[in-house]
Amino acid sequence: MLRGLDIRDMLIIDRLELDFQPGLNVLTGETGAGKSILLDSLGFVLGWRGRADLVREGAEQGEVTAIFELPEGHPAHRVLEEAGLPVGDELLLRRINSRDGRKTAWINDRRASGQVLRSLSETLVELHGQHDDRGLLNPRGHRAILDEFAGVSGLRAELREAWRARSGAEKKLDAARAALAAAAKEEEYLRHSVEELDKLDPQPGEEADLDSRRRLMQGAERLREDVSRAHQALGNEGAEGPMSDAMRWLEKASEGLEGHLDAPIAALSRALAELDEAADGVVRCLEALDFDPLELEATEERLFAIRALARKHDVAPDALAELASDLRGRLEAIDGGAGEIARLEAALREADEVYAGLAAKLSETRRAAAARLDSAVEAELAPLKMERARFVTEVSPAEPGPEGRDEVSFTVATNPGAPSGPLAKIASGGELSRFLLALKVCLAGDDSQVTMIFDEIDRGVGGATADAVGRRLARLAEGGQVLVVTHSPQVAARASHHWQVAKRVEGEATLSTVLALSPEARVDELARMISGDAITEEARAAARKLIDAG
Repeated sequence: MLRGLDIRDMLIIDRLELDFQPGLNVLTGETGAGKSILLDSLGFVLGWRGRADLVREGAEQGEVTAIFELPEGHPAHRVLEEAGLPVGDELLLRRINSRDGRKTAWINDRRASGQVLRSLSETLVELHGQHDDRGLLNPRGHRAILDEFAGVSGLRAELREAWRARSGAEKKLDAARAALAAAAKEEEYLRHSVEELDKLDPQPGEEADLDSRRRLMQGAERLREDVSRAHQALGNEGAEGPMSDAMRWLEKASEGLEGHLDAPIAALSRALAELDEAADGVVRCLEALDFDPLELEATEERLFAIRALARKHDVAPDALAELASDLRGRLEAIDGGAGEIARLEAALREADEVYAGLAAKLSETRRAAAARLDSAVEAELAPLKMERARFVTEVSPAEPGPEGRDEVSFTVATNPGAPSGPLAKIASGGELSRFLLALKVCLAGDDSQVTMIFDEIDRGVGGATADAVGRRLARLAEGGQVLVVTHSPQVAARASHHWQVAKRVEGEATLSTVLALSPEARVDELARMISGDAITEEARAAARKLIDAG
């Protein structure tokens, strides 16, 4: 609920403080007194895009402050939380417009953007009037309005979830198809490479082993000659023979020397053992150096083949085995891609079926609700002297989306046989106001958290029709808050709180002021609205009669 509005230096308002109340708040006054300026100022602090020249002549800046009361669970709390702004049971909006056009806004004393203000305004205020493109006249919002009337919030939530699931399944299928198409372009290369790698079957560390073996075989002839000489020097013809003779002679002589030769004999025994081990090692080396020349050729061929394949794929020789595994996996993905595509296609079909079922159910519910809404609106039009008018909610097919497969638009025909068309284009000013009021009355539910503003919605009507408008506005204000700018005494008589907008002249400046009317002043204002500038006793009597009837 809008509790307070403080306006400073805006157009012809120098300083104005208003304390609004629950129920039906009515603003009246002569044409040009500044009623529209109040709405312009409220729209400015709410972030609405409007006229640019708002700063009062001679002032450096204009400022508007609005205070809203937020009950527990108000939708504005969610907007504040998402914006990281303080949340409480009171909302303070302040916005400044400097002379050079710069605009600065604060929400609960924190700097905020115009976008956040506009998001908040959608939860705080509804403006209804002949030139309103934010509310009922905006065709883009008609589907949401019908859904609210139909009470399908749960079904819409299910449908949005089904749409997300369907979109996700479609994205996965598209990605899998794209990946398969990209892989298929290199299928020939993959198959050739895998076949080539599998045929060679290189192993980690094999290149180093082959290189070592090749070097050994290349130098084997020269090395074998030296190793053979060493073998001869160690054998019976070399060191082993004399050492064995010496061992035999010492052992024979030791029998008569009482242990004097024990140490030399032991040392010689160890030397013979070491000599024997060395000779065995030399023999093994000779055996290793004993190779077939064809083996060298085969070793070189495989070594060169591994190195060539590594250069071809620009990897290290030891990485060829890992490369083969990777290429083989990509090839298997191609071979198994058709099966994965089939699985994803089945998942998309299943998601499509779920979405289609919910969308069809929502479409059926919308069509049934549209018929009920049409009947309800036409029933409201009769007391508004538009009993011959027709209101039709058209539900037509549209591209599927998260809100279903329907497009909704409100169309009207003001007279039987006349062509129907969009609400904003077919109805005249007075007719449009009554269509809007009838529609709003039918849509009104537990909507007391939003302040509704009607800007001269009674224009062009009078008498019993104006009285019917007033009664419906009063009904809308029950348990909530409605602000009405009106020229109709029948509407003003229904007010719970009456405000008069008037002009005053100070020096050469024309300023606007707003007064909360006492019961007697209210009678005079209604009398002025009835009779004009000359207020007669008859007009006052008529005014009292209107008030008493309310």
